Amino acid sequence: MTQAMSETAAEGVTVSERAAKRIGEILKAEPEGTMLRVSVEGGGCSGFQYKFDMDRAKADDDLVIARDGAVVLIDPVSVNFMSGSEIDFVEDLIGASFKIKNPNATASCGCGTSFAL
Repeated sequence: MTQAMSETAAEGVTVSERAAKRIGEILKAEPEGTMLRVSVEGGGCSGFQYKFDMDRAKADDDLVIARDGAVVLIDPVSVNFMSGSEIDFVEDLIGASFKIKNPNATASCGCGTSFAL
């Protein structure tokens, strides 16, 4: 078992097969070594919001999730808010987007990018 997989299991944050496939497609168009960074910030209509960025720098304390060519980084503060979450990619009538299925969220907004604890 790789370190990335054991960290994923320990922190309880997972990446769905659909999300890994889409992240891999996005990263292929980026410079080599680029990773997707997911973070939680204050703000949004429900109190906190998810942020998605491309990053080529990994911090020593980042959680690294690698699956099927996708590499996701999450900083330790954000991991605390996301414990037990699944990063998914969904396509519906209003478009395609990454969605975080967070069991810690007590409320979320209609667009799914903001949540409350």
